[in-house]
Amino acid sequence: MPFRLFLPLGLLCALLPLPRGAPGPDGTAPDPAHYRERVKAMFYHAYDSYLENAFPYDELRPLTCDGHDTWGSFSLTLIDALDTLLILGNISEFQRVVEVLQDNVDFDIDVNASVFETNIRVVGGLLSAHLLSKKAGVEVEAGWPCSGPLLRMAEEAARKLLPAFQTPTGMPYGTVNLLHGVNPGETPVTCTAGIGTFIVEFATLSSLTGDPVFEDVARVALMRLWESRSDIGLVGNHIDVLTGKWVAQDAGIGAGVDSYFEYLVKGAILLQDKKLMAMFLEYNKAIRNYTRFDDWYLWVQMYKGTVSMPVFQSLEAYWPGLQSLIGDIDNAMRTFLNYYTVWKQFGGLPEFYNIPQGYTVEKREGYPLRPELIESAMYLYRATGDPTLLELGRDAVESIEKISKVECGFATIKDLRDHKLDNRMESFFLAETVKYLYLLFDPTNFIHNNGSTFDAVMTPYGECILGAGGYIFNTEAHPIDPAALHCCRRLKEEQWEVEDLMREFYSLNRKRSRFQKKTKSSGSWEPPAGSGTFSSPEAHGETSEKQPAKEKIPLLSCPSQPFTSKLALLGQVFLDSS
Repeated sequence: MPFRLFLPLGLLCALLPLPRGAPGPDGTAPDPAHYRERVKAMFYHAYDSYLENAFPYDELRPLTCDGHDTWGSFSLTLIDALDTLLILGNISEFQRVVEVLQDNVDFDIDVNASVFETNIRVVGGLLSAHLLSKKAGVEVEAGWPCSGPLLRMAEEAARKLLPAFQTPTGMPYGTVNLLHGVNPGETPVTCTAGIGTFIVEFATLSSLTGDPVFEDVARVALMRLWESRSDIGLVGNHIDVLTGKWVAQDAGIGAGVDSYFEYLVKGAILLQDKKLMAMFLEYNKAIRNYTRFDDWYLWVQMYKGTVSMPVFQSLEAYWPGLQSLIGDIDNAMRTFLNYYTVWKQFGGLPEFYNIPQGYTVEKREGYPLRPELIESAMYLYRATGDPTLLELGRDAVESIEKISKVECGFATIKDLRDHKLDNRMESFFLAETVKYLYLLFDPTNFIHNNGSTFDAVMTPYGECILGAGGYIFNTEAHPIDPAALHCCRRLKEEQWEVEDLMREFYSLNRKRSRFQKKTKSSGSWEPPAGSGTFSSPEAHGETSEKQPAKEKIPLLSCPSQPFTSKLALLGQVFLDSS
């Protein structure tokens, strides 16, 4: 298939006429304005509860009205919720939180942190907030968006993750100590998504800071996964980053794999990269051929294509939204409607759903208020205006408020069968679930800008256009303005042209110098008194030959570490204790 230029549907479809209301079960239409206010109230009930009871811990425990650290010790909910504040229109709180984060968050701590989670939540959240700062009325420093305190924090956090990429394969470990690097006994088994979910944040960081190391390591990791696919074009669930051998060979679109596929598409859009899109389209063919059955997607053995798990995982509900980004609307809607039937059955999406039996899987009956089905509804509504998608939004608001709302926020649903609750409110509830709900019901939000308005910003590299729309959401729903990637660097082609011109200039200068010496010795020519002279490349240790392309920084080798792996079950890797 020839490559086509794909742009985010927020930009492509913003001109579509959107319905003012959507019919409900009784024939009435959910009023977007009404549900927009309901969603805003949900956000502040959860957000205020976190501030009052849990800050500065990572997350709120809503049943005991206290907090705990989960993914590090970053006041994670505050970082994750920051751009949601602006999307909801709360400029003053956005400004206050920016100051709080600068004063309170420290990455020089002796903490073992998930490389994947720190990237998508912390690095992604800080980058998004940095790029939205001017819109939020923050007084930005000279040189923004190529500099700024939130950008420096994002860079500092990302540098703490770089030691994880120092493996023989270039695929990162799953965990890193923020103070000491990778622990000597760290397992080399990492899930596929934990390897292939960096290009959006790291390419943005490289573009803004001018340091290519972040984008370089992210691209190497993507390519190693691509090179590790099976002969039938599938990837497994977990891989050994030291040897490159697959440990869990279940292939699907859900847990452990999901955001790898997502970042191939979003990376292609963000970077206008034909190769990344071509890689995804090849995967998409294999996924359709081997895993799709009646618009459901099952888990299969990556080398044989035989069904290993006939289950739907709630994390797979991002897939219709991803299909919409490549223009596959019909297939996206059919799959979305399958997933919506599960929501209607339980009032939420259980983590695992047995498709043949039409019921939950034992010990996987919970719903931690995940955003994926709402995310797909938002994308598809922008593309189609289908009122069914607003109905999902309405159902989500009603279900979450009825089942999971407690005095101190919203609690994870431990079991959708009896609505038992668990004492946790994940930070993604404020970063993703509430955000996508609000954007579903707010068609005029600045995130949906169709390019009719924009900001012109002067940078050290010239004038830059920002805020014109086409935002790319990372997998934690942090929006990245793609135009910002062109604000802080000259195009490589322009750099090469300048280098070629300089080499030509130096070459002509040397020829002129030799000619001057020759003519001066014959007494036929002398430079006029006081004329300037040029410094040759040799005077600065340069050579006249064409310089080779700059090599990438070599990745250090990590010593081989013993481990044993026995079983991959339902997308989970279990290690024995021997």
